[in-house]
Amino acid sequence: MVRSRKIFSLLTLLSSLSHGANARELFGVRDDLHFSLGARQANKDGSVPAYKDPNASIEDRIDDLLPRMSLEEKVAQLIQGDINGWMDMSNPLDNTLTHNESGLDHMLNTRAGSIWAGYQTPWEKFVYAITVGQKYLMENTTLGIPALIQSEGLHGFTNNGTIFPSPIGLGASFDSQLIHDIADVVAKEAEGLGINHIFAPVLDLARELRWGRIEEGFGESPYLTGELGYAYVHGLQDGSRRNASTTATARMAATCKHFAAFGSPQGGLNIAQVSGGERELRTTYLPPFKRACLDALSIMTAYSSYDGIPAVANHLSVVQLRKEWGYKYWVTCDAGSIDLQISTHFTCDTRECAAKAALENGLSGEMGGGTYTYETLTQQVKDGRVDVKFIDETVKYLLRTKFSLGLFENPFPYADYLSTLRTPASHAVLQRADRETIVLLENKNNVLPLSKDIGSIALIGPQANRVSFGDYVFFNATHNAISPLEGFRQHLLGISSSTKVNFAQGTELWSNDQAGFPEAVKTAQNSDVAIVMVGTWTLDQTLLWTPGTNATTGEARDQSDLGLVGAQLELVKAIQSTGKPTIVVYVTGKPVAEPWIKDNVDAIVHQFYPGEYGGRALAEIIFGDVNPSGRLSVSVPRDVGTTPIFYNYLKGSRPSGNPGAILGDGALHFGNQYVLNNPSPLWGFGHGLSYTTFEYSNLEVSPSNVDGTADSISVSVTITNTGSRSGKEVVQVYATDDRSSVVTPNQELVGFSKVDIDPGKSEKVTIGVKLHDLGLWSRDNEWVVEPGTFTIKVGTSDQTYQNATLTVT
Repeated sequence: MVRSRKIFSLLTLLSSLSHGANARELFGVRDDLHFSLGARQANKDGSVPAYKDPNASIEDRIDDLLPRMSLEEKVAQLIQGDINGWMDMSNPLDNTLTHNESGLDHMLNTRAGSIWAGYQTPWEKFVYAITVGQKYLMENTTLGIPALIQSEGLHGFTNNGTIFPSPIGLGASFDSQLIHDIADVVAKEAEGLGINHIFAPVLDLARELRWGRIEEGFGESPYLTGELGYAYVHGLQDGSRRNASTTATARMAATCKHFAAFGSPQGGLNIAQVSGGERELRTTYLPPFKRACLDALSIMTAYSSYDGIPAVANHLSVVQLRKEWGYKYWVTCDAGSIDLQISTHFTCDTRECAAKAALENGLSGEMGGGTYTYETLTQQVKDGRVDVKFIDETVKYLLRTKFSLGLFENPFPYADYLSTLRTPASHAVLQRADRETIVLLENKNNVLPLSKDIGSIALIGPQANRVSFGDYVFFNATHNAISPLEGFRQHLLGISSSTKVNFAQGTELWSNDQAGFPEAVKTAQNSDVAIVMVGTWTLDQTLLWTPGTNATTGEARDQSDLGLVGAQLELVKAIQSTGKPTIVVYVTGKPVAEPWIKDNVDAIVHQFYPGEYGGRALAEIIFGDVNPSGRLSVSVPRDVGTTPIFYNYLKGSRPSGNPGAILGDGALHFGNQYVLNNPSPLWGFGHGLSYTTFEYSNLEVSPSNVDGTADSISVSVTITNTGSRSGKEVVQVYATDDRSSVVTPNQELVGFSKVDIDPGKSEKVTIGVKLHDLGLWSRDNEWVVEPGTFTIKVGTSDQTYQNATLTVT
């Protein structure tokens, strides 16, 4: 290791590095152009090369740079490197500013297009690592091409950045502006440290609830996912890096993933096959990507196969993304997925085959995590097995992303990076997020909100004194957060309430042990009301992959049962049997299928994995200082056997006649569909209660008769707050194609708006609906809006407040 002393400015740390070209074979570089082979970074006539000119157009810069690159340099651009190639990242607390020069040289001359930097490490060391790498690329390589520096940002920047609620919770906000503002915080925190490429948002749909990763997406609706994904992409990207070129269009590269249909694996098992045809793909899975990602500077492919073709080598990505949509930016595979063609999909038997298939059919790069199959491409081109045009085209996409970020002018961390990390402004966005993502599911006899002077509350259960974040957070991120127990105590102290908080855990999340039940029951009996907190759990990205740890959600944590694990249901029953008013709070990464709880407790609150403020926000909701405004972004089944349960099922797919049931006393009531159950959800998509009431009136569709070539229509409705509290209502617009040439969904969300209305006040809400969203993939394999009538309704997926008819001619 080469030890460097700390100096005042890390940004000038490597000014003593030597300059000069690497000794490389220049295979494929033309020698009859305006530069010489000996000095490819300069022009023969002494003029500034276009690719170095910050005022030149991006396309001119790409066209000038690509011919200067050797085959080896092009292939190196397609492969992801890692900062652990020159830094020791094994200890998250170590702040020694050292690097390995031989590792630096090897890594950045073979895997140089993008660099994985998703580690928890002191910020000073992180900035040092990025500065070392980018300085080397800019000053110690022939062409000076900077790297994409990559990390996670699913619901917060992962190196001690502000952590927000998990995306499935963010989906429950139905608030596009909030999602935009969250992404803006993620970008600001990451940008100062030198990150320029974030692996988010996830646009996988929550249609297969057994899958462990549904917490990473915005829910089950293609439309909601597309709108919130669009907000996230623009919140992350909009703006420009400091001292970037005049043609730069973004400050950060978002990564829409996983292209496509990844979230519906067979059996709910991670990376398992996804079955479906082109109509389902184009109708359900592709629309969120088309809406959210055409401006995103990168897209990531999926691990799975669709209709028998591995996503990483699916020619559809070229046809759909590149030809039909005109997508012109970087596409990368997921970690190790190119090798899955050999080990999992069995469509290739060699690394050469896997690299060729992914490159030619996907025009994408290779992330780490596998055997770096793309390293075989250089020899395959020389042997005539791979046409260099595929490499050239893919490198162009990557260069376009880099030039769009302005990296050639300034790829470095900012000297004042501390000023953008964990700021008061970021915390204000965090508070909004944690408050708006909580869903009130049940509130019998208006037991909530609790009086601030109720006397005493029992806080019981394994989620009461625990911080449960979603996956893709850094090690020990929970130390920055407020647990519910602490949140309740802080809140009551802040409002000068004399109400006492009594706590008993009762059981562990992962245990059948009921030894703690007597204490929990006694605690409830000695309190005026009992709040029982139960749910699922995941782990941070260190512990999730550590042998011997357990989790029930997250990547590669799939479930065969959607009920509560261990003794949690019995704990709820034991507390409810005390006769005390019982409120259940679910803290989860997915729906919980427990009909008994719905039927027997007094109130149910669902808090999908929260952010750092989650414990305090929950107390604010329970005591009514904040009126709940979250709405379910995913339907809740009665049990795993009644899935799939998504709201936009195709017509005829969910018969409603004569369901059966197992009654509370154990008696069996036999029906038809299902024999002993009901195919309808416990709570449908869009459901959520408030502490006030809203009335809908004066629904108007304008125009109500429209030509099929029109762009959009307007849906207007008057919302009146008929209660005694201010509250936010989520106005949801659904459409049904009454008669169609192919089977279409029974309903589809096509618009929404979140409005804040004072008691006694009314507001006219107008929501635009794009006519394109009423279309279908026809028998003739084209997207059309067919003539006929459409039922337009406002309400939730299972409750209609007003409806009207739209006629398309």
